[in-house]
Amino acid sequence: MGRIVRVISKDASVVCSAIDGKDIVSRIEEIHKTSAVVTAALGRLAMGTSLMGFGLKGKDDSITVKMDGDGPTGALICVSDSMGNVKAYVQNPVVELPLNDKGKLDVRGAVGSNGTLSVVKDMGLKEPYCGQVPIVSGEIAEDITNYLAVSEQVPSVCALGVLVNPDLTVNCAGGFLIQLLPFAPESAIDQIEKNINGMESVTKLICGGMTTEAIAMKALEGLEPNVLDDFEVNYRCNCSRERVENALISLGRAELEDLSKDGGTDVECHFCDKKYHFTPEEILGLIKE
Repeated sequence: MGRIVRVISKDASVVCSAIDGKDIVSRIEEIHKTSAVVTAALGRLAMGTSLMGFGLKGKDDSITVKMDGDGPTGALICVSDSMGNVKAYVQNPVVELPLNDKGKLDVRGAVGSNGTLSVVKDMGLKEPYCGQVPIVSGEIAEDITNYLAVSEQVPSVCALGVLVNPDLTVNCAGGFLIQLLPFAPESAIDQIEKNINGMESVTKLICGGMTTEAIAMKALEGLEPNVLDDFEVNYRCNCSRERVENALISLGRAELEDLSKDGGTDVECHFCDKKYHFTPEEILGLIKE
């Protein structure tokens, strides 16, 4: 199971959430049969989306994050609920690229450095909140940091990492998201910069055995942080036959009648690969008079 922990500074001006997402990213690789670099890219976005979703207030709130760059992966889409449970989809799950100049998986090359990062927050209002910014790096974490600063005016620091084994299984995966509230003093900002500069990469910390709580506490070291929340998080798809039926109904009479002539149809969920079969009679039964 995954784990997500949120800590807050003593003066409540800085919040840090940290996630151990190995099981989530492993499930992504299992479902989508992703190549190593795509596992790293989609895994990073899934954990970043989970951390952002974990900050939503309403029980039924959700957030959808889409990266649509000019790289060979095509679009990457992740959806999280307010507890950080997340699901993910990628347009092209198998991409093979040489390692980058640092000898690591070339996530930037796979995602692309030109395009957009889009965020849709469904918070139960008449219209969802939508924001969009240009991709600034393609490395995911930097793009999320930029989105929060530009679109939501929340100074933030995001770090994400996925280490993939030679057999394509996931060795470790995790990340953290620090967000400063408007009244955060300059001294807190200086302390966070000092902490971040002194920290190793997320994958090194997690692979070295550091817990999510320890990572979050280390990120806010010197600010007397306390633990607010500690929850289990999972890869979770909320698809259902009822949701699929509603999607089919939206096709209209003509298309439904065409589908009924082909001996029925199978509908597959892009997020979890679950298949739903509808007989000709069931399809005709969806036509609204």
